[in-house]
Amino acid sequence: MSALGIVLMLAWPLLFIVPPASGDVPVRTGVRVASYNINAGVGVDGKFDLARTVAALRGLNADVIGLQEVDVHWGERSGWRDVAGELAGALGMRSYFAPIYDLDPPAAGKPRRQFGTAVLSRYPIFESFNHSLTRVSAVDPGAGPVSVPGFAEVGIRVGGTPVHVYSTVLDTQSDAAVRRRQVEETLKVLGEDGGHQVLVGSFNAGPGASELAPLWGSLTDAWAAAGGGSEGLTYPAQTPDRRIDYVATSRQTAALTAQVPNVSGSDHLPTIADLQVMEGAQVP
Repeated sequence: MSALGIVLMLAWPLLFIVPPASGDVPVRTGVRVASYNINAGVGVDGKFDLARTVAALRGLNADVIGLQEVDVHWGERSGWRDVAGELAGALGMRSYFAPIYDLDPPAAGKPRRQFGTAVLSRYPIFESFNHSLTRVSAVDPGAGPVSVPGFAEVGIRVGGTPVHVYSTVLDTQSDAAVRRRQVEETLKVLGEDGGHQVLVGSFNAGPGASELAPLWGSLTDAWAAAGGGSEGLTYPAQTPDRRIDYVATSRQTAALTAQVPNVSGSDHLPTIADLQVMEGAQVP
């Protein structure tokens, strides 16, 4: 991380001290949002270490964290543990988990095997949804693209302003066709809400990819708007050579800074953005 990035992270609580609003002037409220594909808690060393993941997340000092590739009693790789619930508990945050896969338990009396996305929040969550996107199933790849859940949405209030936060993971195939369809479906979901929105996740394509272009028609890539001097590369974690993890915002929410901290705990690096929410702003 650059010296500037370290200063900004340490100074974060001071960035958004604003004078009282007068008249019709909107109040500006700050929120730090992060996206982290945690690879089920397995690091580049191939070892599951939930304490390491907790430490990485705590170091982000984020108010809201969108997680991808999250296990809940999924299997041996994560010790059959409720990764989403344990992370939220360790960090003292609220959580919403949106399973992509929800399979029968390995034995009678055991919890169901689930894998998906999640959102952790320091703010109370006043509503949550698990939306469906077209996906190529990892558990039944021969089935072809089908509509399945796993696109998490939560509603929080920053100051007094409702903000919708979404966590997603897009298709990993080299053929962009499924991702293109997922982007169309994502924009349809966002269009139903409107207002202040933050979309985070592993998009599995670079910012200039043609299938992502429709997103940038209505959302702002936080790194492009406020990133540091580097390219913001997030994958693979040890020697990143591409940017495939994002924080994107609606026009009513501005990115002031964006960072990619070099932390361990996954095969991806996280992305952080310090955002400014305009309370009382006119929202179309």
